[in-house]
Amino acid sequence: MPVLILHYHEIWLKGRNRKFFTAKLKEAIKSTLEGLPAGKVRHEESRILVELDTAGGPDEQATLIEAVRRLTKVPGIAYLAIAKEVPPELDEIVEQASELMLDVPFQTFAVRAKRSRKTFPFRSSDIHRQLGRRIEEKMQAAGRPVKVNLDNPEVTCHIEVLEHRALVYTEKIPGLGGLPTGTAGRLVCLLSGGFDSAIAAYKIMRRGVRLCFVHFYGNPAQPGEDSPPIARELVKVLTPYQGRALLYLIPFTELQQQVVASAPQAVRILLYRRLMLRIAERIARRERAHGTVTGDSIAQVASQTLQNMAAVGSVATMPVYRPLVADDKQEILDTARRIGTYDISSEPFTDCCPIFLPKSPRIFSTIEELDAAEASLDIPAMVKRALDLSRKEKYDYRAGEVTLRVSEDRQSKHEAAPAGVVT
Repeated sequence: MPVLILHYHEIWLKGRNRKFFTAKLKEAIKSTLEGLPAGKVRHEESRILVELDTAGGPDEQATLIEAVRRLTKVPGIAYLAIAKEVPPELDEIVEQASELMLDVPFQTFAVRAKRSRKTFPFRSSDIHRQLGRRIEEKMQAAGRPVKVNLDNPEVTCHIEVLEHRALVYTEKIPGLGGLPTGTAGRLVCLLSGGFDSAIAAYKIMRRGVRLCFVHFYGNPAQPGEDSPPIARELVKVLTPYQGRALLYLIPFTELQQQVVASAPQAVRILLYRRLMLRIAERIARRERAHGTVTGDSIAQVASQTLQNMAAVGSVATMPVYRPLVADDKQEILDTARRIGTYDISSEPFTDCCPIFLPKSPRIFSTIEELDAAEASLDIPAMVKRALDLSRKEKYDYRAGEVTLRVSEDRQSKHEAAPAGVVT
């Protein structure tokens, strides 16, 4: 049976808390591999091993590809490899590893060996020397002249010698890195449907945070340009990184019309953003989250100057995290292409923020200016109205697929509830 080796990196730094982090990582791995013929998931000598019970059948390669696809989305894994298990004896390692190399095309190679226990009757240098010589012999006999290149080899034969087995592989597959889901608490992410907020979510999830998403939407400018379908597709792409997700859909046009009726044109979008932040905080407290996440990047648009971010953020009573604050647009777009959100965010949709946008929005506002502009608005009633109109959707990642499990209409629940019942 092939063995998947999963190596972590940052968990090494956790000292006495390491068991907590590795337990969370194992839990995420088991959940991610649901539906595949996976055997035990074991934490063995500073690595996690997964045996796939494919028994060399015709579906083995497809199973391995699917397992790797899923595992590369698990936060906490630095890299993984598909390995062959051999007895931890020098002769067996040399013979079977050299046989494995016969199936790999290369002209230059290197051997890298690590021993978990220094009590073995051979050293890493013994493996390097004997295995390197044996690979050269077998390749020469097969009419394939090869040579050792320790600095820049085309292929590296990796050997990890554990107490009861040795593992041999030739390819390290990059993982997501970061920390396991559920080790850093919860946050609420304002998800617009554009490029930035989805990448902000991705970066935060890599740090072990579980996100709840909030999407504000308005009336579509053109038929087929509704933004909730875009938000749902983004959530489906992002959910595998944390296993499950909540999405709150908030209709915003009614609230924007109230702002337009009473506030100066130049600060409208800043008042929208303040209102969104307040609503997101109420949801954060409901979901026991510790703050909010936005896709702000310094000076990318008028509302994201340092002065405007400070003026908008002044109404926050919880921390506001901005993981893209120093990223440029090209970095964001490159990440979007890599994780699969680029095409979704490229679809035409009506973003509610630019609706009723003035020709010259304020670039440098102050807290006092925005406070004065809001003075005639009943902010608590507006926040309550938004929550009453909201819809909550629950998504699950099971057996490699994301599905909408539950959809709740807050307005219907609120209206149907008996007097005195809090929904």
